[in-house]
Amino acid sequence: MPRVLIADKLSPAALEIFTRRGVEADVKTGLSKDELLQIIGDYDGLAVRSATKADKDVLAAARNMKVIGRAGIGVDNVDIPAATAKGVVVMNTPFGNSITTAEHAIALMFALARQLPAADASTQAGKWEKNRFMGVELFAKTLGLIGCGNIGSLVAERALGLKMKVIAFDPFLSPERAVELGVEKVELDELLERAEVITLHTPLTDKTRNILSAEALARTRKGVLIINCARGGLVDEAALRAALDSGQVGGAAFDVFVTEPAKENVLFGAENFIATPHLGASTLEAQENVALQVAEQISDYLLTGAVSNALNSPSITADEAPKVRPYVVLAEKLGLLAGQMMDEGLTAIEVAYVGDVARLNVKPMTAAALAGVLRPMLAEINMVSAPAVARERGVTVQESRQESSPVYDSLIRITLTTPAGEKSFAGAVMGGVPRIVEFAGMELDAAFAPAMLYVNNLDKPGFIGALGMKLAEAGINIATFNLGRVAAGDDAIALIGVDQAPHTALLEDIRALPHVKEARVLGF
Repeated sequence: MPRVLIADKLSPAALEIFTRRGVEADVKTGLSKDELLQIIGDYDGLAVRSATKADKDVLAAARNMKVIGRAGIGVDNVDIPAATAKGVVVMNTPFGNSITTAEHAIALMFALARQLPAADASTQAGKWEKNRFMGVELFAKTLGLIGCGNIGSLVAERALGLKMKVIAFDPFLSPERAVELGVEKVELDELLERAEVITLHTPLTDKTRNILSAEALARTRKGVLIINCARGGLVDEAALRAALDSGQVGGAAFDVFVTEPAKENVLFGAENFIATPHLGASTLEAQENVALQVAEQISDYLLTGAVSNALNSPSITADEAPKVRPYVVLAEKLGLLAGQMMDEGLTAIEVAYVGDVARLNVKPMTAAALAGVLRPMLAEINMVSAPAVARERGVTVQESRQESSPVYDSLIRITLTTPAGEKSFAGAVMGGVPRIVEFAGMELDAAFAPAMLYVNNLDKPGFIGALGMKLAEAGINIATFNLGRVAAGDDAIALIGVDQAPHTALLEDIRALPHVKEARVLGF
């Protein structure tokens, strides 16, 4: 009988499901790291929330571990690379607390509009300051959503019920999906200029970190209300405090902070600021939902091998795995390349399979490609949830197969369609290793590296030397150097594997070199 350790407080429903399904489960919460290290080797599965840290030490001691299930969406407490290296599947429950989080955002919006916390404290202190707390109606106000995925769309639905006007910034939201939701899709600058209330519903990634920076806050309507129930770090907290003090921002309500637990914060003490201690998922219903889901998912995997909501493993049967796995790896890396090269809103993805690969089960490959494309903007995306997320945002996904290949035994090509046009990227597996063989229409042959520098330039003499000199001056070692071009003197690209990722200042210096059109850092 498989054994599972429930290391964090979960609804009793989880234990009931494990028992009913034939999985032995022990509830041992509040363990120190040393205590966890002593017993973790006895278990096949681990069920956690956010308190227990499944780091590399714990995973090293987990000699029988096959699966870790997170009751909730965030997996910051699980070392996914270490789990992957050990062959441990990491699952989450991304949709169990969506309604609860959306309702909390709406609750904070009302609290800000009517100054409820301050009015409550004043009244209970016996002051009866009726004239002090002049509120505003939400009726007919413009709500700006930064992120309109699962939770954002639920907030939009509720705001429309309040007769608010809803506008949304989300690169993955298609015009058709926006119409279906009843929201107006806009760019970020327009949202900042028009929104009277702003709520954030996006993961924290390199592209979304401080998306509401000091500069962005300065472009908002004076007196705007800002609500963040998503992730700490989406808003520059120091800049927001300054904007609250100056009156540029009329009020803010945060459930999440850069540092948690937030025992102190620059925002605390501002008269027009409301704080809650990360309560977005804290309802009986949400905790019941995620507990049920994580218990079902762990049981399914341990008893049947079925994989649901895995962050590091596609849905592949045991028979298919040896043939399919190398192409799943290629598809995900190729998708991640394409996603990092996309700046415009995504409307369609086509994954083409050419050669022998076209005869295999390509569904896991397409899911892996989608996860790679979406991950730069949606950090917590996984191969199971990626197709649903693409559908949710109205992104068209197409597969095509061609069993004959003129050059490679097997080739995968990903084509992204955005308002700016199409971009395609192709790769092949050579000697069991995924490689890039086509980049935006240019042929080349490059291995994926953890850190890579991409440069688009005119093919002119002296460029390679000047670029190499810049990297050398910065102390950055070149591991691989691959070139492609349209024709002599025409458009060219360089894909350079580097031992250290170039910093922002160096990237700006490279962009300033003669003949350089574009430069960016890629990570795999």
